[in-house]
Order: sequence, then C-alpha cells, then structure tokens
Amino acid sequence: MTKNNIIAIDGHSSCGKSTLAKRLAKQFGYRYIDTGAMYRAVTLFAVNAGMFSGADLDTAVLRSEIENGNLKIDFAHNSETGFSETLLNGINVEADIRGTDVARRVSTIATVEFVRSYLVQQQQKMGKNGNIVMDGRDITTVVFPNADVKIFLTARLDVRAERRYKELIAKGEVISFDDVKENISKRDFIDSTRKDSPLTQSPDAVLLDNSDLTQDETLAVALEIILNKQN
Repeated sequence: MTKNNIIAIDGHSSCGKSTLAKRLAKQFGYRYIDTGAMYRAVTLFAVNAGMFSGADLDTAVLRSEIENGNLKIDFAHNSETGFSETLLNGINVEADIRGTDVARRVSTIATVEFVRSYLVQQQQKMGKNGNIVMDGRDITTVVFPNADVKIFLTARLDVRAERRYKELIAKGEVISFDDVKENISKRDFIDSTRKDSPLTQSPDAVLLDNSDLTQDETLAVALEIILNKQN
C-alpha cells in the first residue's frame, strides 16, 4: 500500500463497516475515523441538552450551539485496543453513543443539512493528508469522491439485525430482535431517502456483501479489492 492513500467505506447500518475499517487501518498503519460515531456524538449532545421532544428535534438550538463552538468532536487513541475512541467536548463517550437511545435518533440528526455540512468539513480536514480509513454513509460520494479505494459494504437485513441484536444483548441491554430489526430498517429508509447526501453506492465503489462471510473473510476480500486497485 502506497502512502497518503484514502480508503473510503460506505454501507448500511450494522453491516460491519467500523470493524472492517479498524482492521484495515491497523493493517496499513493508517488513522481510522468513524464518521458514524461523529453523528452519534451530535445525537448524544442533543439528547443530553434536551433538544428532543419525542421524535422532534429543536434544530434552531442545535444550530446555535454548533455556530457558537459549543460542540467539539475529536478522537483519542486507546493504547490498549489500538483504536481511536470518540470524545465529545473532551469527554470520552465511546460507550454512551452505542446505546439504543442514540441509535433511535441518529438518523434524524443525520438528515439535518447544517449538521452534515459541519461534520463533512471536519472529516475532510481529518483526511486531507491521507493515510486514513474512513467509513460512513457518504464518504465515497461526498466526503472523499476521489478516494483511492472505495468499498460499499452491505448485508441482508436479517443478518444485520441478528448481529446488532447479539451486540446489544452482550452489553446487557434489554431489547427484542424485532425492535432491533425495525430500527435498522427505519435507518436504512431514512439514510437512503434523505434529501442531503443519501446513502447510495458510488458507481466506482466495489460492492462487498458480507452476509455469509466472517470478519476475517470480509477483511480478506477487502484486502484483495485494495490490492487490485494498486495494480
């Protein structure tokens, strides 16, 4: 792998984008940026500040907070895991942003144009010098349309729901499989139909369906894709 490359991964919710991106970053010694975590951090910020009333978001207050510089998202390297963890205004929120409360609301946050604009600018700054693996919903189409490697990762809905359900149960959350599946299905619909930067496969992105693949097999296919791009 040559230096200063950008590896961009888009795909549906709970298909293993972050896991694959982390492993690729470790493989090449690149920095990993989880853009989904950035949207989750904004969501947590809005939830904690009481900006949600049921499903409704007070966008005026959120815009004011962002414009006044009261929302700062960064990543800190965890020497034990070897990966970066999400910081919200200097506080590690990696565990907090992975709960169902944030998951239910993050797609609402992701449809807000000024939030997307703000985060895209941050993401482009983080990747301007290359040597980065970034995953999300619009990395190959909006954030880095000229990325050196583009992968669109997906899996069947039932498979993704089962993976997510097992993750949440392992964390001690009380939730049904049907609720998890419904949440993922709704996120798919919102992500794919939103007006601003919808989730879509870039024409030059390589499709990787890992419905029937293990994490190791998914990594092996991704490495083959990258190798082919280098030749």
